[in-house]
Amino acid sequence: MSDQEPNEGVGSLFFELAGDLRLSMLTKLSQKNYRLSQLASELDATMQEAHRNMSRLIESGIVAKDREGDLVLTAYGRTVVAIIPSYDFLYQNKSFFLDHSLGDLPPKFLQRMGAFRHCEVVHGVMAILQRWKNLYAGSDSYIKEIMSQVPLDLIETVTSRVEHGVKFSYIFASNAVVPKGRIQLLQKVGWRNFISKGIVERRMLPEVKLMTIFNEKSGCVLFPDMKGEPDLNTMFYGEDKEFLEWCSDLFAYQWEKAEPFDENKLKREV
Repeated sequence: MSDQEPNEGVGSLFFELAGDLRLSMLTKLSQKNYRLSQLASELDATMQEAHRNMSRLIESGIVAKDREGDLVLTAYGRTVVAIIPSYDFLYQNKSFFLDHSLGDLPPKFLQRMGAFRHCEVVHGVMAILQRWKNLYAGSDSYIKEIMSQVPLDLIETVTSRVEHGVKFSYIFASNAVVPKGRIQLLQKVGWRNFISKGIVERRMLPEVKLMTIFNEKSGCVLFPDMKGEPDLNTMFYGEDKEFLEWCSDLFAYQWEKAEPFDENKLKREV
């Protein structure tokens, strides 16, 4: 196998993107236009280094000079730069994805993994449950979720928001195991009344590999392990608009696939 620089195909594009300085240059140019001297100064690079690397980016068609002589991303360059965050997120979390999968996500969601780049990684079941509780309690308009587990301790927290007009929409896995006391608690809080009024709506999928909970302000995603079961020990939490749009689009996609909710399909905890 040759180690020479590729001169065609996508390999040549990856070669042009290789190197921290070039990636930093592209990140800067995605924010505003620069003179080469300004770019070199902000990136603490010598003019020789900056000129050599920028020449490669210009030759590849990713960067050009405008009429004033400023460096700008081309239309092609902006498209390339928009894809980089997805690779960056996966690289930064390489150790996690070595033993976790992306479930059954369609390509259109995989291609937008850059939406996770500003997420916080939350570790530990107790810390995750507390974030869920805070997310429920902080909802003003709606709560949406896709769940493989039924957290009994959080039903009352959700109920308190629903009573204040927050719409709750959820998708359960039909093979989810429900804890003891759930039916009695739902009867106590008047869950069927909420459903009949349309404040609570629910559907069901045969299985849930990837979980998400989000409202209008924040959200979280839990990926499955290699067995296809959501890992409740690690969660990606974010408040970024792009991340919340990703969660919302995933929910809408699964909602369309889901079937009517059937309480009898849920498994009772022994």
